[in-house]
Amino acid sequence: MQGRFLSFEGIDGSGKSTQARHLAEALRAAGHEVVLTREPGGSAGAEEIRRLVLEGDPARWSAETEALLFTAARRDHLERTIRPALARGAVVICDRFADSTRVYQGVTRGDLRALVDALHDLAIGVEPDLTLLIDIDPAEGLGRARARAGTEQRFEDMGLAMQERMRAAFLEIAAAAPGRFRVIDGAGQPDVVAARVRSALAADWR
Repeated sequence: MQGRFLSFEGIDGSGKSTQARHLAEALRAAGHEVVLTREPGGSAGAEEIRRLVLEGDPARWSAETEALLFTAARRDHLERTIRPALARGAVVICDRFADSTRVYQGVTRGDLRALVDALHDLAIGVEPDLTLLIDIDPAEGLGRARARAGTEQRFEDMGLAMQERMRAAFLEIAAAAPGRFRVIDGAGQPDVVAARVRSALAADWR
């Protein structure tokens, strides 16, 4: 039996990672096999690329180079983690997928959407069955993201204007694919947002 592929998207600090974990726990409690994974990452090779693209100076890579690196990581992730899990009937919940590359490299750092889409069509060729976009005010999201300790701050260091452009780009992509996207208000405590996620899934989960 083919599984189901769900992705969570949102700007930095939106709470999408927390909500992906909440949903994975709820589905496991309901008896589903769930593979919770992330991008960039989710496989050994992709995790190595993650360190290259999320750490270091904000100007470390050009947007074109980033698009290539993210696509390479996604291909390895797809081959080694996502497809095998779906083939055995698992639910795959991915913290970011191709929509993040469409936004981060295809829109906010230059007019590279055509390149990003071409790379996706050539090397990936799949979309999630459903994407949950956790929408939040960019200033609040950036504050949350900067409060986190860690070395993966390269995109947060690009500032509030970048977060604002990313939010607008995510909402534009969601509006263009209403059958795949569910936009979730990310304001409030995590359990409140989790209830919104479950409500949004109720009509789709059979």
